[in-house]
Amino acid sequence: MKRKGLVLAMVLLMVWITACGNSGGADSNDPGANDTVTVWTYPVHGTYEDELKGLIADFNKEHPNITVKTEMLSWAEGPKKFDVALNAGNPPDLYFHSVDVTYVNTGLALELDSYLTPEIKDDYLPGTLELGQIQGKQYGLPLYQFQWAWGGNKRILDEAGIDWKSIQKNGWTWSEFNEAAAKLTKTLDNGSKQYALVTDGTSLDFIEMLSRNNGMIDVLDETGKFQWNDGRILDTLSFIKNLMDQGYMPKETAALAPAKRTDMFYAGETAIISKAIPYYDVMIQNRNKDIDDGKVQGEKIDFVLLPVPHNDNQPAATTMGGEGYVAFKQKKDKGEQHAKNTFLVMEALSGAKAGNSANELALPFVRQSQADLFKGKELGQQVNLDAAREMAKHIAMPVVLKLDIDKASQQKQFKEQVVKPNIQALFSGEKTPEQIAEDFKGKGQQMFGQ
Repeated sequence: MKRKGLVLAMVLLMVWITACGNSGGADSNDPGANDTVTVWTYPVHGTYEDELKGLIADFNKEHPNITVKTEMLSWAEGPKKFDVALNAGNPPDLYFHSVDVTYVNTGLALELDSYLTPEIKDDYLPGTLELGQIQGKQYGLPLYQFQWAWGGNKRILDEAGIDWKSIQKNGWTWSEFNEAAAKLTKTLDNGSKQYALVTDGTSLDFIEMLSRNNGMIDVLDETGKFQWNDGRILDTLSFIKNLMDQGYMPKETAALAPAKRTDMFYAGETAIISKAIPYYDVMIQNRNKDIDDGKVQGEKIDFVLLPVPHNDNQPAATTMGGEGYVAFKQKKDKGEQHAKNTFLVMEALSGAKAGNSANELALPFVRQSQADLFKGKELGQQVNLDAAREMAKHIAMPVVLKLDIDKASQQKQFKEQVVKPNIQALFSGEKTPEQIAEDFKGKGQQMFGQ
């Protein structure tokens, strides 16, 4: 009897130890167990940190057992820190970024399709949920649609007789832009030059936006076919060179940093700036208030959002995509319940109230609930909000969402190693459009076999 009693006591002890070992751990499949979800994000807008705290507080009212641990990264250093963590197999559960095929290739990106309810899917506006997909599988929930455009100084446009309202509504061709640029380029009374357009010499966005408006959605199309090897890219390069030759853009464009082009726009030295996101509207309104308060010296500007002009024989195409939260597993997997908890947090940070980020940035909403909640509370000027919505009708879906990992990596390499030095050579006059087009064709053959 004593032996049976001892055995029974040992069995009960083991059951108790096992139960204690499973309670509250991240590996538990008990939905009521305590868990911690880690979020790495950025200062999406000026008050995003406070907004994030509010969203998490609301979430914890319904899910007190899930702790949300956040870290606010800097735009300069954050991407490097994330890459290190991802390569080490220990990324955060949620990371603020657009989806990237390289994330999926690690095997650590969390596929979300099984967690998406019909209610969530139906809340997303047409075409927006796809901005968080790679090859048709969901890995991210977009928080807003980013949008690249050009921006104008209303005073200068009006003085030159440019019908910018019509341009916002109907777009404009390269020929129409050249006609406008001739009117916008002049010598001012103080002897300084007023340019029609200014961009910087270090970024690729200028040629990407223009080539996209010449029938080439990217270096590769969504099937992986090389695009920059025919007359369309030569036409694009020739259009840019003509802007330089006519004096519509500064001859020193190759040496201009992004901050300098902004300074020139603020100083009234250019009518139009590229690239300009809709948030410029809010930024410049705040700058105007600072000028009124004596905090900043300079001319107040009335900002006009403008579409990028398109080739006369090609349709308009707006550079857009989605940015929001991407979900990850770790090399040491924390289990299915943790994955479900991660998605719960992700949805809480992307829901109706989270639409405040799109509103603050004057960007298009991605969910109907967001549009409904912030209706009538928009921060941008109505004419520019309408222009952004009109441009969104011509969205060019990012090619990288469709490409496989090898093609996506090759395209990125081509842009960095081939396009960037060539566009700088075009700006500086070191190479002609014909020479650059031939270089694109030759290097494309080498890298893509096409």
